Amino acid sequence: MRWALVKVSLAVTTMVVVAFAVPLGLVIREMARDRAFSNAEREAAAVAPALSITTDRDQLERVVASAGSDAGMAVHLPAGDGQEALALGRRRAAGEDIAAVRKLGRASTTGVAGGSTLLQPVALSTGKIAVVEVYVPESDVTNGVGTAFAVLAAVGVALVLGSVAVADRLGVRMVRPAKRLVEGAHDLGEGRLGARVPEDGPTELRLAAAAFNSMADQVVQLLANERELAADLSHRLRTPLTVLRLNTASLGEGPAAEQTRSAVEQLEREVDTIIRTAREAKPQTAAAGPGAGCDAAEVVRERMAFWSALAEDEGRKWRVAGADRPVRIPVARADLAAALDALLGNVFRHTAEGTAFAVDLHNGEDAVIVLVSDAGPGIPDPEAAMARGRGSGSDGSTGLGLDIVRRLAESTGGDVRIGSSVLGGTEVRIWIQLDGRAPASSGHRQMRRRRPRRIAAVYSRSRSR
Repeated sequence: MRWALVKVSLAVTTMVVVAFAVPLGLVIREMARDRAFSNAEREAAAVAPALSITTDRDQLERVVASAGSDAGMAVHLPAGDGQEALALGRRRAAGEDIAAVRKLGRASTTGVAGGSTLLQPVALSTGKIAVVEVYVPESDVTNGVGTAFAVLAAVGVALVLGSVAVADRLGVRMVRPAKRLVEGAHDLGEGRLGARVPEDGPTELRLAAAAFNSMADQVVQLLANERELAADLSHRLRTPLTVLRLNTASLGEGPAAEQTRSAVEQLEREVDTIIRTAREAKPQTAAAGPGAGCDAAEVVRERMAFWSALAEDEGRKWRVAGADRPVRIPVARADLAAALDALLGNVFRHTAEGTAFAVDLHNGEDAVIVLVSDAGPGIPDPEAAMARGRGSGSDGSTGLGLDIVRRLAESTGGDVRIGSSVLGGTEVRIWIQLDGRAPASSGHRQMRRRRPRRIAAVYSRSRSR
């Protein structure tokens, strides 16, 4: 916008300067010419009274010498009374031009070498016509024209430069608020909720900045209300959890009782974490800082040890692959555990008892893939299942668990895919980028193009088993 305004101002000012400077220059040149010939007419008029009184050569020579240089003036006397035609001074005009002026009886100008001549007719006492010739050099005609043109050019350049400078300042005044508005919108989109825009500049941009600030305030208020609502809803779970924990004390001893008590304690911890996170408004979707993250293999082994007890009770076959060596990922331990619990919980919740499931962990150079597959009936519409609040369509499915998994993967620049597993049911693939870059703007297709060859080969082999 700034440079466009400068270009428009430059073009308009240049056209205005040309429109005024060219005619003015022509007028100045014509004025200089008129001035030179007016001086010539005055010189010729100084000789006219003497010619009307006498035609004596000596007297006329003195008059010509007093009126001007004899090199610049000549007097042409006609023949008569036994006298031949006489020419005093230096003659430059052609004889036919002099004769034409004497015949017509009016002044005329004609071009000669080095300039022009003014031929002025004068009536003599004898009734005949003499012609006074005044030489006007070209330097007199153009005297001061070059200086005037230089002044006009300097004024035109100054006007153009001044208009460009003014347009640039106006452009800055318009562009700077617009740029701040763009930066504020970008910061707000990146999650910096404190981003605000100064309300200055032109009226339209001030109104836009005020609307943006109002919108940002509303976003902050809505998020605060959402956090308070999440904290309040989570706090309501404390009472039934307390009753459930007290009831577990009556279960006695045994693996099932210990597992139940452990599950209740973990549920209480998760509820406390939700309340603290909602109150403190600290995002918990990704690890931060150099070296932060967790060992994905350790988390997989820990969560499978928890779910394996329930799998044995329900007669489910299960297996774990790729978790025998450390696999570092830029994800908080609690987030990965929550994502695995959401996927494994879906297996137990939406498949019949005895349905087999598996967890595979594949480590690549710049990405890690976590596969959770089962031998259940599958998901008819994977795209709808990924939509928050919709789920797979079965009873008890809201889609929130898959939304947790999706946000975890996208926080590292990865993605989540739902497909058919080699066990015959559903397979959920979590793609985790190890460099922690932001999600690609072109979507999943770009992520597939950047898949490392080695990890893609491992992924293909795991699907062919």
